[in-house]
Amino acid sequence: MGKHIYQGRYTTANDEDIVVFLIGMRINHRLAVNKWLPVFMAMPGMIKELYTEKERLGFLSTEMYFGLRTTVIIQYWRSKDDLLAYAKGAKHLTAWKNFNQKVGSSKAVGIYHETYLLEQGNYESVYGNMPLYGLAKAKGHIPITKEIMTAKKRLKA
Repeated sequence: MGKHIYQGRYTTANDEDIVVFLIGMRINHRLAVNKWLPVFMAMPGMIKELYTEKERLGFLSTEMYFGLRTTVIIQYWRSKDDLLAYAKGAKHLTAWKNFNQKVGSSKAVGIYHETYLLEQGNYESVYGNMPLYGLAKAKGHIPITKEIMTAKKRLKA
């Protein structure tokens, strides 16, 4: 049984600031499993912690993508301060310390992150015949009405 599909067109309210955080890794040398597997395995524990402690941490939701070499996790956060506080937390600091000890400057595996601070009114979204996904999963969704039919109108809403 799949996720519930919401028929029609939906958007998200853009009435509050939000943080979008992309984090991932790239396997540069596939045979160096001893280098990239520990990096890969550090994430599930942090994701579990985020979902278990959502309210306290200010974490809203995540989407994950796995390619042949590169993974990306898109996270939605309530605020920059919440994200930065999590970066100082025990699970993240332990994972970061382990990465530096096991991988360091090895070319076997790369990591990256990007942080985007989105101000209210300056983002918009459309979901047509979709389950709750992305910002809609993080914030909830609302039906698109004639008042917010276009991206231009949603950005002004």
